[in-house]
Amino acid sequence: MALPVRTSFKHLQRCIHKFTSPHRFLSSGSSSGNQEPPAGGRVFSGIQPTGVPHLGNYLGALENWVGLQNRFPSVLYSIVDLHSVTQPQDPQRLRTNILDMAASLLACGIDPERAVLFQQSQVSQHAELSWILGCLTSMPRLRHLPQWKMKSKQKTEGSVGLYTYPVLQAADILLYKSTHVPVGEDQVQHLELAQDLARIFNNRYGDLFPEPVALLSSTRKVKSLRDPSAKMSKSDPQAMATIGLTDSPDDIALKLRRAVTDFTSEVTFDPAARPGVSNLVTLHAAAASIGVEEAVLRARGLDTAAYKALVTEAVVQRLSPIREEILRLRGDPAHLEAVLARGNLRARELADPVLQEVRRRVGFC
Repeated sequence: MALPVRTSFKHLQRCIHKFTSPHRFLSSGSSSGNQEPPAGGRVFSGIQPTGVPHLGNYLGALENWVGLQNRFPSVLYSIVDLHSVTQPQDPQRLRTNILDMAASLLACGIDPERAVLFQQSQVSQHAELSWILGCLTSMPRLRHLPQWKMKSKQKTEGSVGLYTYPVLQAADILLYKSTHVPVGEDQVQHLELAQDLARIFNNRYGDLFPEPVALLSSTRKVKSLRDPSAKMSKSDPQAMATIGLTDSPDDIALKLRRAVTDFTSEVTFDPAARPGVSNLVTLHAAAASIGVEEAVLRARGLDTAAYKALVTEAVVQRLSPIREEILRLRGDPAHLEAVLARGNLRARELADPVLQEVRRRVGFC
């Protein structure tokens, strides 16, 4: 079936929840008895092991992940290496990237005492639930998801894994009876698939899964420094377009000096008319933890060249402690492996009873 267009205010209320009280949005589809999700809700999110994240990842997602540890009683963050192999991967590089991502998450403030940090491929229940859920959805439903339409156009043929990975995303979420999922705007339709699959399963086999609610970050998207019409991306072929979390202060200063602006020297915030300058304002505001209006106020009297220096100072100050901690943790892979091993064990302990209940209801045992 075609993906419905949903624009009602009630739908937006259900799908979008910007970090208000975690007790208010438990789904009406949540299960009863010993199948209830944890009181106060459970957060799940995942990130692919692409190595060290960039500034856009941090400001748009990881910073919010850290805050959620204090707002919810149960939080799980997964390095989703099963998702990563939808694209060809060098095995040794993938192993390194997994540890680099673990180091980066810890350096950004993920606390393994408050959040379960684990490696997706080490919890086999994800794959089994994904198969079961895949049997509850249709090929036309998956074809309408934006990631497939976008990525399949880049190839003559997309892989089966690329086609079905939104089902694995749904399994990632539902396996832990997650009630809240921090996502970007481009992932909302994928979360809607998880909501739909929760409803389909519950209608067919009895209430088991809550319908997860989206948590959208209030941080504006960080754009490429060389093309402010596109998101900052690690895959950008232009080295000057992206700031990595381990970039040196000199590298950051050089990239910001070369950031695309325009021929007007005054600093204003107008994303439509002045996307390059507005991207700098967004970076400044996010890095300095101030509002956009305050960032523009602080730029009063500065031309764009001088303002780039101000933005550089804010970004360097924000990233320097993270950079130092990533470099330290990278030098201790045994510690990173131990952190993931503990998280993997805890994730399996949470996932196994849910999957056993799924298997019982489906009729497997």
